[in-house]
Amino acid sequence: MFDQRIVQAYRQAPWRVQLQWIGALLLVLVVGMLIAGVYLYLSAEATAAGTQIRELELEREDLQIRIADLSTQLAFLRSAAFMQDRAEALGYKTAHQGDIVYIPVPGYSGRQVVFLAPPPGNESADASIIKPAYKESLWEWLYQGTFDLIESRGIKP
Repeated sequence: MFDQRIVQAYRQAPWRVQLQWIGALLLVLVVGMLIAGVYLYLSAEATAAGTQIRELELEREDLQIRIADLSTQLAFLRSAAFMQDRAEALGYKTAHQGDIVYIPVPGYSGRQVVFLAPPPGNESADASIIKPAYKESLWEWLYQGTFDLIESRGIKP
């Protein structure tokens, strides 16, 4: 009898149970709508970013076409035929061998010859492809590093 009173005391009225179910259902609906709203917001942001990227790519392509066009125009303006026509229009004339006068400048020895590569056929057979630093063992490297450190600190071995 006592147990039945406790159960009866904790049992809620049917309308309260219905309100709890309605509240839970509304809570689930609100959470679902919030998730859908966040999803729609992120989708809209991604679409806007994609549209902006596409517009910037089109602008970059237009700029590359314009740069290529301007480079072509510059090449035409620097061409030998155009420069010669322009020089003739400004009153310059073509110089012939007899028209050129060389003036000696005291102290100027002329262009110095620069050798960028050794002459052909002068290769030494004992020249190694592998640098000596790559032939050194780890122990030799550590020993040399320790020795250099001791010398730099002024300690005598």
